[in-house]
Amino acid sequence: MNEHPPRPERTAPGPGQESVWDYPRPPAVVADGREVQVAHAGIVIARSRRAHRVLETAGPPCWYLPPDDVRVDLLLPSGHRTFCEWKGIAEHFDLVIGGTRIPRAAWSYPDPSPAYGVIRGAIAFYASRVDDCRVAGERVRPQPGRYYGGWITSEVVGPFKGEPGTEAW
Repeated sequence: MNEHPPRPERTAPGPGQESVWDYPRPPAVVADGREVQVAHAGIVIARSRRAHRVLETAGPPCWYLPPDDVRVDLLLPSGHRTFCEWKGIAEHFDLVIGGTRIPRAAWSYPDPSPAYGVIRGAIAFYASRVDDCRVAGERVRPQPGRYYGGWITSEVVGPFKGEPGTEAW
């Protein structure tokens, strides 16, 4: 018998917060004008006020930045691809700073499904693989788990997919 642990109770959001359990499935894409910044080894890799958040049930938002706001000269194709049932095929990138290469630090959808065309070519970063990601000055925490790329800020509450015991969600 394959028994999965029950999903934990949704955390009720406080004022100014969102519960990831209120995010839709399939995911929604929402434009966000707050400043988003990504840095590693003291170098700002990306800074934008033109990001889009992808909001999917149980996961903190993934932030997609226009390539014009990213130091794409520091990104090299990794050859790694992943598939999302809604967005399509993502291509992953290694971050190269000086002599250091950070494998699969970022990803992008070069040809997403039509419903996600607004993020075509936009670049998202794994907060767990770079030194510092910020939204409106607040340092984010990476979504738990090796696969997920969501950014946790004080405005989102979980529980979050990727935490121990969530594999069956």
